[in-house]
Amino acid sequence: MNPSPDAVRVAIAGAASLRGKELKIALEEANFPASEIRLLDEEIVAGTLTEAGGEPAVIETVDEDSFERVRFAFFTGSAGFSVRHAGEARRAGATVIDLSGGLSVESGARLWIPALDAVLAPPEAKATPGEPQSLFVAPSAPADIAISLSAALAPMGLTRLAVTIFQPVSEAGREAIEELESQVVKLLSFEPIPQKVFDAQVGFNMLRAYGKESGEKLGEIRGGIVGQVRNYLGGRISMPAISLVHAPVFYSQAFMAYAEFKNIPVMKDLTAELKRAGLKVAAVDDPLPNNVNVAGEARPVLGPPEQDPGIETGVWLWGVADNLRVPAATAVAIAEKLLAS
Repeated sequence: MNPSPDAVRVAIAGAASLRGKELKIALEEANFPASEIRLLDEEIVAGTLTEAGGEPAVIETVDEDSFERVRFAFFTGSAGFSVRHAGEARRAGATVIDLSGGLSVESGARLWIPALDAVLAPPEAKATPGEPQSLFVAPSAPADIAISLSAALAPMGLTRLAVTIFQPVSEAGREAIEELESQVVKLLSFEPIPQKVFDAQVGFNMLRAYGKESGEKLGEIRGGIVGQVRNYLGGRISMPAISLVHAPVFYSQAFMAYAEFKNIPVMKDLTAELKRAGLKVAAVDDPLPNNVNVAGEARPVLGPPEQDPGIETGVWLWGVADNLRVPAATAVAIAEKLLAS
């Protein structure tokens, strides 16, 4: 990454997380004008040697000087880590862009999906009068899916939308990935399986809820998604129904959506509206999106819409989103928009 004369200093708080690593890649691939990328995280991973912008870099703990002269502070770690340290970044003059979901309910937070601006402006933040807007939230991939589908389909006379998201284990971090991998190996060997993260068998299994001792609660995650969607739509568009199901996969959020309209929709027009909302739609002859072939895609990818065989005004939509790249790309787009304004 070669900094331009207008380059800015950037901090990634939560740099060792899966989201942090993905954001660093997204910044580099976008040739974001960063003069320096400062990597910050919890004390347990401090001192880890990595790289940023093609140069060796060490992950540091957060201290009183961590956000000095930082233009953008991206929070990519746990929600708790973001809540503890985002205030320090804002007081130091940094614009905070949150990918953790921990700051969605903070006063003055503004959710934003720049790719959606052509059809639905981001909601207004309730910031203190006279204070600059300094807290932005890149919605999670599932929230992005539900928001974008709602905005795209509303002009077509949408009367009902229900979205089911299939949750990959990577949403719970690296330990969750390792647990699924270990469970698969041990199940095939007829050995006892580890259940430290999920308190349940997540390998070869679809679940509506994890075990009682799990730190991951699908109900709470679903509530967070619903909250982000409700905040973004803000009563301007009807809320979709959203459900969340565990899928035994490592990465990417597959989803199935059912939409009903006042009149029989024209599939060509419906596809055009989906694309106008920044979504990618595969051509009829292209392979359908799946958890593997969407890796690295900055926006959710859908297959061609299919009319329901029994309800003439009903349409089914199948799609998949790279659960790490979609919010990372959105966060980079927010920073680029702010630099250009």
